[in-house]
Amino acid sequence: MPIRICQIAAEVTPFAKTGGLGDVAAGLSRALGKQGHDVRVFLPFYARLAKLDFQFVAVDFLREVEIHLGPRKFTYSVFTTRLPESPVDVYFVHCPALYHHDSIYSGEWDEYLRFALLTRVALESCQRMGWAPDIVHVHDWHTALAPIYLRTIYAWDRLFAKTRTALTLHNLGYQGVFSTQILDEIGLAGHAEMLYNEDLAAGRVSFLKTGLLYADALTTVSRTYAREIQTPEHGFGLDPLLRARADHLSGIVNGVDYGEWSPESDPYIPHKYSAERLEGKEATKRALLEKIGLPVPRQAPVLGLVSRLTSQKGLDLLFDTLPEFLYHRDLRFIALGSGEERYESFLSWLQVTFPGKVWYFRGYSEELAHWIEAGADIFLMPSRYEPCGLNQMYSLRYGTPPVVRRTGGLADTVEQWNPVTRTGTGFSFHHFAPEGLRWALDFALTAYRDAPAWKQLMLNGMAKDFSWARQVRPYEELYRQLLAG
Repeated sequence: MPIRICQIAAEVTPFAKTGGLGDVAAGLSRALGKQGHDVRVFLPFYARLAKLDFQFVAVDFLREVEIHLGPRKFTYSVFTTRLPESPVDVYFVHCPALYHHDSIYSGEWDEYLRFALLTRVALESCQRMGWAPDIVHVHDWHTALAPIYLRTIYAWDRLFAKTRTALTLHNLGYQGVFSTQILDEIGLAGHAEMLYNEDLAAGRVSFLKTGLLYADALTTVSRTYAREIQTPEHGFGLDPLLRARADHLSGIVNGVDYGEWSPESDPYIPHKYSAERLEGKEATKRALLEKIGLPVPRQAPVLGLVSRLTSQKGLDLLFDTLPEFLYHRDLRFIALGSGEERYESFLSWLQVTFPGKVWYFRGYSEELAHWIEAGADIFLMPSRYEPCGLNQMYSLRYGTPPVVRRTGGLADTVEQWNPVTRTGTGFSFHHFAPEGLRWALDFALTAYRDAPAWKQLMLNGMAKDFSWARQVRPYEELYRQLLAG
């Protein structure tokens, strides 16, 4: 039986994306739609969307609608288009007063208003459509107020009488914490008794913590991360609440869009290849090195890195390891990313210090990201913590064994290579220390020298299936449990 699912998110690929959240919101919605469910997705109409080549159609009964957030009055309209390659309709909340920024996240004082408005408009649009969602599924702090809104502001409306809520935690490092002075504007001044008392006493309100209190189901993006966030080390102060709600918490590994990430059909790479025809990978490696001007070695492996340059990604471990390997080993290192200045400076220094061995592109290029996944021999992901991660799953599909820290989704998706049994898909280390990365990288480079074994390792990874067609099933099961219960 089809389920009516309202998805509310700050990011949905290809309309708005800064990281994995956008990919997941889009991939899950698309997969659910293909399974026959009635899925409707809501996100802001950011100013940058006007520059994209999509046909946005105004929803007639959602033109120039007024809404009050405390003493503030806003006017919004809703536009719609189809999520590419799916039967799913996406609805965009057009409110120039709040969504005039070029960036998805403003970082300015009005951030709480921007996402409170998104959440309320999504629910009020359901009302005006006369569409009763079985599930309201929200993502991270931006839309985490939906569960309490359904229990307070919209509790009167029988349309939502059977609606259940799910909150997916993509990254606990961001919680949407603001002063209690905003309570009137977000519509909760009359419901302060329902908020976390310790926070109120400290003069703050957390969007995410409020969602954790009232969502019917909590999910996160890997089984290991679901366990990790219940500990002080990974819980970012929320671990006591998560332990208290452990019975409502589950981990579901993200899916991958193999329509976009597959070496057999990738439009960006110069040579297509598959598990049956691997010649194209070596040809792409040579083309990549020629493209960026690095000497093409006969036997030397290429290490790849595509990442936001932040502490979370474990890049501190590279300081004491990469120069040593580059000095003593014949290898190439290609990096793509931007972020904290200290990491950008380090990668730039590597490029200057090891000419002919290192190439660094500051920023992001979708084309280059695909080239690196296909052209590298080994992919580096030494994350301090990683809720799920997507690049390691891309790497497996492209026959590029990853070197990862055994945490979060990396632990759930990368199996340690065993040279005796020739099982496993990559290389992992436990302790967040340079010695751990050094051990795993040395293990990988040693394995690389055994060509037949390395081919088997590549094929093991390429055989893994992390498609959304498979990963959607646990979500369907979760929704049905909520509706039955």
